[in-house]
Amino acid sequence: MHPAELPIPELLKQCEVVRTRRSGPGGQHRNKVETAIVLTHLPSNLQVEASERRSQAENLDAAADRMRRTLAIVVRTMRESDTIPSALWRSRLRGTRVEVNGEHADYPALLAESLDVLAQTDWNVSETAPLLRTTTSQLVRFWKKEPHALVRVNDERARRGLGKLE
Repeated sequence: MHPAELPIPELLKQCEVVRTRRSGPGGQHRNKVETAIVLTHLPSNLQVEASERRSQAENLDAAADRMRRTLAIVVRTMRESDTIPSALWRSRLRGTRVEVNGEHADYPALLAESLDVLAQTDWNVSETAPLLRTTTSQLVRFWKKEPHALVRVNDERARRGLGKLE
């Protein structure tokens, strides 16, 4: 299972959580309080932080979501061909359209799955799309919901001499 697919409580068990001080909303004379959260995913050593809210709990939620998205983009796992596409992916298909809001809690897991399958096809979108029962244009539209994902896809494709996706 890809770490981006884990429920937040399970993901946090794999993370070091550091509470720290940062400046944030409230203007220049705001007292600094310990509401910033820094998460380090121990298996991958990826780190994210959130300090944009005044509430530590809200910053923890934001950091956890940010971690799931970062893991989805950076960490690759092998998928068994008989599990492609996953039940979650199939539940989001409407014909060949992948219907999910980029802010939805399912998005990081779906993003991880699409990038894992793409990596297994050596970043060839025209081979990946049929495996995920969608089209190349739908995949590109799906990745555009997370700009760092499309940057990662284009970087990997450039390393292999493949064209840039717009």
